[in-house]
Amino acid sequence: MRFARGFTLIELMITVAVIAVLSAIALPSYTDYITRSKLSEAHSVLADLRVKMEQRFQDARSYAAGPCAPTGANAQQVKYFQFSCPAGEPTANTFVIQAVGLADLTGITFTVNESNVRTTVVTAATKMADKGYTGSGTCWVVRKGGQC
Repeated sequence: MRFARGFTLIELMITVAVIAVLSAIALPSYTDYITRSKLSEAHSVLADLRVKMEQRFQDARSYAAGPCAPTGANAQQVKYFQFSCPAGEPTANTFVIQAVGLADLTGITFTVNESNVRTTVVTAATKMADKGYTGSGTCWVVRKGGQC
């Protein structure tokens, strides 16, 4: 007499259920990890633009006409944020550069000024606010809950 070999239907259903539970736990962590990795684009480009503004000031003794957004090959690599200076900036003695989130980062804005004051603004009822991100007046947020 031959015995049947293989898995029973119950064993397969239990395996599928375990995989579903593990996926339900891992997926939110993974999506948050992806969001945090996208934020680093704004941080690095803003830091680079701040250095270029300081170089401009050293050369011309004025921030006016300094770079408010990446140019050349750097501009083509930017995917998740739009960089600009608010109206009236830069002036001879001051500048503010901002990075505004696009697509799934809608609602978050990072800024830096000539004194290296870094701020994060998260607009209520936007994708980033719904994900649990909050603003900070003293740093660039890197995690949910306003953690710097």
